[in-house]
Amino acid sequence: MITAHELAKRLNLVLEGDPSAELTGLASPERAHEKDLIFVEAPKNVPRAARSHARCVIVPMDARLEGKTVLRAANPKLAFARAATVLLPPPRVAGPGIHPTAVVGHGVSMGSNTAVGAYSVIEEGAHIGDECQIAAFCYVGRGAVLGPGCTLYPHVVIYPRVSLGRGVILHAGVVLGGDGFGYVSDEGVHLKFPQIGRVEIGDEVEIGCNSCVDRAALEETHVGTGSKVDNLVQIGHNVQIGDGTLIAAQAGLAGSSTVGKMAIIGGQVGIADHVRIADGAVIGAQAGIPTGKRIAAGEPVWGTPARPIRKYLQQLAWLARLSEVGDRLMRLAGDKLESR
Repeated sequence: MITAHELAKRLNLVLEGDPSAELTGLASPERAHEKDLIFVEAPKNVPRAARSHARCVIVPMDARLEGKTVLRAANPKLAFARAATVLLPPPRVAGPGIHPTAVVGHGVSMGSNTAVGAYSVIEEGAHIGDECQIAAFCYVGRGAVLGPGCTLYPHVVIYPRVSLGRGVILHAGVVLGGDGFGYVSDEGVHLKFPQIGRVEIGDEVEIGCNSCVDRAALEETHVGTGSKVDNLVQIGHNVQIGDGTLIAAQAGLAGSSTVGKMAIIGGQVGIADHVRIADGAVIGAQAGIPTGKRIAAGEPVWGTPARPIRKYLQQLAWLARLSEVGDRLMRLAGDKLESR
């Protein structure tokens, strides 16, 4: 429980109303109870908050709302997300301590207040930082490194020569460090190219369920600090992803592609090998990017092959009219034949 005054102080919000109003949870306006915190993003949504049972509301700086305790914020949605970390800290996924069924190898460095769940395996020489939580049925390979405050949900697999930064979150089924899809063909035989590199995951990265990051062939595959990866994403060997990039579900990045900082990659985007994507680029859902192509920052791209969204939409409009244009051409051709 926290009071409205305490929350406003911690999040640097402008408080109007009862400073002693108690807050115990979060909810949407329609489902909120008296002690739940709610928010509205725009003044047009204020009536929803007015009808709500919640006593305390985060609102835009210019919103008018009578009969409630309000917390004014320039970005109400962001303030609500920050309030969530205060009101509802994430539940522990393991522990306390090491479960009796867990297997911890020789020479493992285990940080303070770290928990390991049932039937998990940590191979020899691994380093587990302070405050890490490793849920049931996880595997941490030989010599792998987990920075402080990492959370591994059930069935996460971390191969050898993988390192995680601080505060990394890996959801169920994530696999880091599997071999890349690299082969050299000779007269119908596909010979495996060495896959002996590393995977490096930066601080505060979150990777969704059943996503995979392959180890590099000879160097490292890198996911930059603060990047967020959705479910069912494939990141191939030697891929380099800059800080703060967002990758939506079912996207695939082939080997040796580079993505800059703060880029946005939509769902089901296919990125071929050796592609270069600039800082801040935006790629629309289901776009396809051919081998070696460069995507500049600025106007979002869409389609296959990916092109500026205005050009793509223009072409799409013409495609929708193709049958109509074809009918007109056929009529014109018929009229010409009849006039001969």
